[in-house]
Amino acid sequence: MVKKIVFPLLFSFVALLLQAREGMWIPLLQDQNIEEMHQMGCKLNAGDIYSTSHPSMKDAIVHFGRGCTGELISPEGLLVTNYHCGYTQIQSHSSVENDYLTNGFWAMNRGEELPNPGLTVTFLIDMEDVTDSVLAGTDTIATLTGKESLINKKMSAIIIDQEEKTGYDATIKPFYEGNRYYLLLTQTYSDVRLVGAPPSAIGKFGGDTDNWMWPRHTGDFSLFRIYADKDNKPADYSPDNVPYHPKSYFPIKISGINKGDFTMVFGYPGTTQEYLPSAAIEMIMNQSDPDCISIRDLKLKILSSFMDNNPETRIKYSAKYASTSNAWKKWQGEVTGLKRLNTIDEKKNFEKEFTRWTNQNEQFSREYGKIIPRFEELYSQVAPFQKAYDYYTECIYRGFDVYKNYLLVSSLLSSKNKTNTSSLSTLRTFFKDYSPEVDYELFIQLISKYYHDLPDEFQSPELKKIFRNKNYEGKFKQMYSKSRLTSKAVLTNALKDSTAKQLNKVACDPLYRLLDSITRFYNNHVRNSYFSLYDKIDETQEKYMKAILEKNKDKMLYPDANSTMRVSYGKVEGFSPKDGITYNYYTTLSGVIEKDAPDIYDYKVPEKLKKLYREKDFGRYCLPDSTLPVCFTATNHTTGGNSGSPVIDAEGNLIGINFDRCWEGTMSDLEFDPEKCRNISLDVRYFLFLVDKFAGAGYLLNEMKIVN
Repeated sequence: MVKKIVFPLLFSFVALLLQAREGMWIPLLQDQNIEEMHQMGCKLNAGDIYSTSHPSMKDAIVHFGRGCTGELISPEGLLVTNYHCGYTQIQSHSSVENDYLTNGFWAMNRGEELPNPGLTVTFLIDMEDVTDSVLAGTDTIATLTGKESLINKKMSAIIIDQEEKTGYDATIKPFYEGNRYYLLLTQTYSDVRLVGAPPSAIGKFGGDTDNWMWPRHTGDFSLFRIYADKDNKPADYSPDNVPYHPKSYFPIKISGINKGDFTMVFGYPGTTQEYLPSAAIEMIMNQSDPDCISIRDLKLKILSSFMDNNPETRIKYSAKYASTSNAWKKWQGEVTGLKRLNTIDEKKNFEKEFTRWTNQNEQFSREYGKIIPRFEELYSQVAPFQKAYDYYTECIYRGFDVYKNYLLVSSLLSSKNKTNTSSLSTLRTFFKDYSPEVDYELFIQLISKYYHDLPDEFQSPELKKIFRNKNYEGKFKQMYSKSRLTSKAVLTNALKDSTAKQLNKVACDPLYRLLDSITRFYNNHVRNSYFSLYDKIDETQEKYMKAILEKNKDKMLYPDANSTMRVSYGKVEGFSPKDGITYNYYTTLSGVIEKDAPDIYDYKVPEKLKKLYREKDFGRYCLPDSTLPVCFTATNHTTGGNSGSPVIDAEGNLIGINFDRCWEGTMSDLEFDPEKCRNISLDVRYFLFLVDKFAGAGYLLNEMKIVN
C-alpha cells in the first residue's frame, strides 16, 4: 500500500533503459547484471556476490536494527555500520556523567563491550521465487478481498513448511507491486554489543546543517560485535556467549580509490516507488511533502530552543531531533529535484505513450485502457484524506512524547494481559528521555497547528469544544500538568496492577480522554476511508506494473526497494549541482579543520584530532600528497536503509561505508537522475585512522584483513 511516509515516484523509462547502473537489483538474479558490471570494471562473478552453495558477500552483510545495513569486517563477529545507525544505542548508554555522544566510546577489551537489549542483526540465508505457487488459482477470483485471502493462505502454508524444513525464519515478500513473490530465509542474532563510536563531533560532524549535503566531512561509523552460543547459533544475551564466526567477511582495501573506479553497494534499501503515476506525484509535490515539512519546521524549532540551552536536554532529545530532521531535509530536496526534472510532465508523457500502446492491442485496451483515468479519479478522492493522515501522523502520532503513553495504556486496556515486563521496560525508557517542559511545548504548538490547519470535518467534537474556549491554552496547560500520563510513578503502579483498576483511573484522565477522542475520530472518519481508497489504488498500481512489465518484457526492470537485500553499482564520480559549480569526488581532513567552530556543538573538532592534523600524524592512511581522505561520492542508486551498506570495489574489497545521498539527488526514490544522484560514503582510510590514531584502539585492526 502506498503511504505518505515514502510516496516516491515513477522514473524516466528512457533513463532506466539506457542507464542500467540505475536500480536496486535482486542479488539472486545477479547473472542478469554481471555482464554490464564486467564492462564497468567489476572482476567478480555472480557467485562471489550471491551463493547458497559456498560463502559469498551476502553472508557478510546484515540487516542492522530496524532499518540500516551493517557488514562483517573480521572473523570474530566485528561489524561496522553508520554512527547514525548506532546512535540510539550510543545515546541510551550516555548520561551527563558518561557522555559518550560528546566524548565517544571505545571498548579496550571484550569485557568492556556494551550490550544493547532489543538490537538485532539478521542474515539472509536463501531466497527463492515462489510466484507460481503463491498466485496459482488467483486469476479466477473476481474480488480483491478474495484474491488477497487466497494469497495469504498460500504464503502462510509455504512459510510454515519452510520453517519446519529448514529451521530458519521465513517470510514472503511481494515484488513488482505484487506481480512476483520471493521467499526469504533468514537468521537473527540478538546479542549485539557496542564496541566503539567516535565523538558526535566526528560521527555526526556538521549535524543537520551538513546532512544530505556535499562536500561532506563526517566520520559516520560505529562498531558492534555479534555474539552467539558455543555452537555459533543465535542466543539471548549471556556472559557465556562467544563472538560470532561469520561464513564471510570483507577485506579492507587501504590503497584507496580513483575517479572512475567501479563501486558496488550491497544492503537493505528501505522503500522506493519509481512507478507511481503523475497524479500521485502531483499530490506529493504540491501537498504531502510541503505539509510534512511545515509541521517539522515547527517541531525542530521547539526542540532546538530547549536543546541549545541545556546539556541534559540535548542528550535526551538528540536522537529524536536527528530522526525528525532527517526526513524534513530530504523532503525539501525531493520537491526541489522533482521540479528541476519536470517529473510530472515526464510522467504524463509516459502515460500518453502507455495509452497509445494499450490502444494498439484489443486485449491490452480492455485490460489496461482505464488505468490512467482511474488513477486520476482515485488520487483526487484520496487527497483530502492524505492531508488528514499526514497531520495526524506528524502532529499527533509522532508529534509529542506523551501520546506514546496514551497508546501504551490504551493497548493494555484492550488486551487480556494488563501488564508485562516489556511494558514496564518501555515506560522506563520513555521517562529516561522525557522532559515535561519540552513535551508540553510540543503538545500545545502541534495540537494547535493540527486544529487550525485541518478542515473542520476532520476534527473531533472534543477538540473543537476546547478550542472554542477563549482560554484554551490555560485549559491545555492544566490538563497536561496534572495528567496521570506524565507521571512515572502513577503509570508504573498502573502497569503493576493486574486488575486494571489503576489503568482505568488513567483512562479517566482529561488528557487521556482528549487524546482518545482525537484517535477514535481519526480512526472512524479518516483512517478507514484513507485505507479503503489506497486498497483501490494498490489494485490499480498492480495492474499498471503488470502492464509495464508486459510493455518492457525484453528489458531488465528492477523492482522497487522493499527492505530486502539488493545490489546497486556505479562508479566513483563527482558532480555539478548547478551551473558554474563542479564538485570533486572526495574530501579530506583539511576540510574538517576549515569547518572547525568551537562554539557550535556539531562543528567543534576534538582537540586530539586537531593535534593529529597539525603533526600530520596520519600513519599509512594518507594520500600520496600527505592529505587524509574523509568521504567520497559515487553514482550508486541508494536510499534509506542503505545507511551502513558496504561500498565494494571491483575485487570485492571494502573501500567505503555508505551513509547518505547528496541533497540534489534526494528525489531518486521517485526519479533517478544519473547526472546528479550521488551516494556519499565514508572512506575506509578515515575509519581506520580514527580507530587507530584517534581512539587508540588499534588492537581492533589486528582482527581485520587489510589489503593493498
